[in-house]
Amino acid sequence: MDSLNQALVECVKALGGSGKVGPKLWPERSQESAQRALLDCLNEDRPAKLSPEQVLFILRMARAKGHHIGMEWLCNELSYAPPQPIEPKDEIAELQRAFIETQARLADMLGRMERLQGVQSFPTLRAA
Repeated sequence: MDSLNQALVECVKALGGSGKVGPKLWPERSQESAQRALLDCLNEDRPAKLSPEQVLFILRMARAKGHHIGMEWLCNELSYAPPQPIEPKDEIAELQRAFIETQARLADMLGRMERLQGVQSFPTLRAA
């Protein structure tokens, strides 16, 4: 893959083609107009280009379909290690663990504050 555009073309193909992706990028346009706009943006010989947000949108959609060529190209081009996708269920589990740990730390901090000030509780900080 020689360019980001080529990687994005592969992502668009994996998503069902420009006719499916274009209308998601430009829902206000007709299907044909959105498809043409996307093809223009992905043609390196044309002046039209995707915005950074649109590139991320395509990469996110491709990631959701299990297609990682766009992200792999970026990492390779910028000399990063190959990406390791995280499954949403694993990310949720990690966030839940972090949330529980944070709650425990906050409860400990509150107890320490109460002991240091000789106060039974901070009513505004205690959950009902």
